[in-house]
Amino acid sequence: MKTPTLLAAAVLTAAAVTSSPPVRRRLLTWGATPGEAAGPLAGDDLLPDAGLISTRAITIAATPAAVWPWLVQMGSGRGGAYTYDWIENLFGLNMHSADEILPQFQQLEVGDVLPLGTTGPDMRVEICDAERTLAIRSTDGAWVWTFALRPETGGTRLISRNRIRIPGAGRIRRFLYDLVMTPGSLVMERRMLLGIKQRAERLGASRDAGPFGPDPSRADSRSV
Repeated sequence: MKTPTLLAAAVLTAAAVTSSPPVRRRLLTWGATPGEAAGPLAGDDLLPDAGLISTRAITIAATPAAVWPWLVQMGSGRGGAYTYDWIENLFGLNMHSADEILPQFQQLEVGDVLPLGTTGPDMRVEICDAERTLAIRSTDGAWVWTFALRPETGGTRLISRNRIRIPGAGRIRRFLYDLVMTPGSLVMERRMLLGIKQRAERLGASRDAGPFGPDPSRADSRSV
């Protein structure tokens, strides 16, 4: 079998796998419970006719107060995205994931516009409800990204939802999104969620620690 034929067969096989309902559902809802994936979030109404919706989530062993600072400093030329910087920067996004809280980027407000690389579109803050919800929307209106923080016993559920308007409505474009964008977005977003988890848990542990380590009298004290 010639190389072009092998390549075509591989592409078709990959497409068949990623577009199958069980696989596609797992790609789009990694870490999320069925209720979280199907339930409404603040910001859904910012792009009600989204062609692609993903809802991914992670449990973080820290309070929302230890998670929130990492979210508000995200962005190009800011705190980065806590994912694979080298991949982000292949697209000129100027992402450099911070391992510390950056005070100069902690005062985020509705209406603030955050750059996304040098070619845009930029991202505008639409909802900034401290320690609860952060929603940003691209200035071209094609993408809404919402983070929801839900406190629970022992920590926080961090839910990340992307709502995307797919340009055009053709079957080929949908095919390309399912083949490339859906699994690719999972790789990057999974890394991001794990990166936030690691940083928030480290911050939470440091806040709990006294001069002799974590205070055992605190119910939520944890060691690194």
